[in-house]
Amino acid sequence: MKISGYQLFWLIFTMEFGMTAIFTLSSTVFLAKQDAWISMILATLISLFTTFVAVKLSLLYPEQTFIQYSQSILGKWLGKIILIPYFLMWLSITGIVLREFADFVYLALFSSTPLWIVILLMLGAIVYVTYNGGLRSIGRCSEIIGPISTIGSILIIFFSVNDWDWHRLLPVYSNTGFLPIVKGSLGPASFLGESFMVVMLIAFMSKPQRALISSLFGVAAASVAVLAMTMIVIMVFGPNLPAKLIYPLYSAVTYISVMEFIQNVDVLVVSLWIIGIFIKLSLYLFITSFGTAQFFHIKKWKHTIWWIAPIVFVISLLPRNTNDSMSYAKFWLHVIFPINIIGIPLLLWIVGSIRKKNILQ
Repeated sequence: MKISGYQLFWLIFTMEFGMTAIFTLSSTVFLAKQDAWISMILATLISLFTTFVAVKLSLLYPEQTFIQYSQSILGKWLGKIILIPYFLMWLSITGIVLREFADFVYLALFSSTPLWIVILLMLGAIVYVTYNGGLRSIGRCSEIIGPISTIGSILIIFFSVNDWDWHRLLPVYSNTGFLPIVKGSLGPASFLGESFMVVMLIAFMSKPQRALISSLFGVAAASVAVLAMTMIVIMVFGPNLPAKLIYPLYSAVTYISVMEFIQNVDVLVVSLWIIGIFIKLSLYLFITSFGTAQFFHIKKWKHTIWWIAPIVFVISLLPRNTNDSMSYAKFWLHVIFPINIIGIPLLLWIVGSIRKKNILQ
């Protein structure tokens, strides 16, 4: 069950682009106004740093997953204790992302379909691909889906040109200032920081030495795509209206009309977002199932899928509305992102590097 550096690139790009572009633009524009594009650049730098730390940490023990080398670094019991918040994170984020997918599809396409049916359809798809092929199948899917997402993004840019007004990006910086721009960058940085999951993927790479460049390029490519979408939203709607919309990019694309011939391009956005979510959810289901099997020393990791999937389904039904999902997003930003994505990996990298040096000496 090996993946290549090329597959890792597309895995990261595909899982990060769709959700970041759909869910983070509203809050970013609300805080940074027309300077939201600067916030996206800053978010890119933050996410590149978190990805760098995650990869360098994993390369200390390239043959082991995060479940294994955390115990090698901190010892058996402390290593296992520190893994508990990660299992809670993976389970909760899988359920919440599944619910956010269902809410969006319900709003955009199937408003007469019960929400739980939409959830079950996606859950069934990710269980199927994860159980039958594991990471190899997910990686192959990303090789097809990734380029399609790229082409779709280029088409959105091309079709929206007639609605651009560059003056809506002005003035630069003077109306906002440093602090709002920094605050606006944290939301997308926390989404892009999900590239942290490479700590569970590098052990499956045929050439682990390619992990760093593949991961960083994947994050950078996704960030550039999100930056382009951010600028489009501002140039179409200005700095005020997007902050009041739940899905500003989707609203901007519904606005596209080329000579009254090319319309309903919003279907393209929905399709791109759905396939991106499929990759992300499949990856989370895989790392949660495989990690659980390693944690409890279960020989056949696929057996854990059958009790993790129902837990994820229940979690996806817990939010009463979109506001509940947004509350989890705030918890992710203020608690999970600084601790699980930045703090603990940085600590493990420092301690692991010191232990490695002491062993070599």
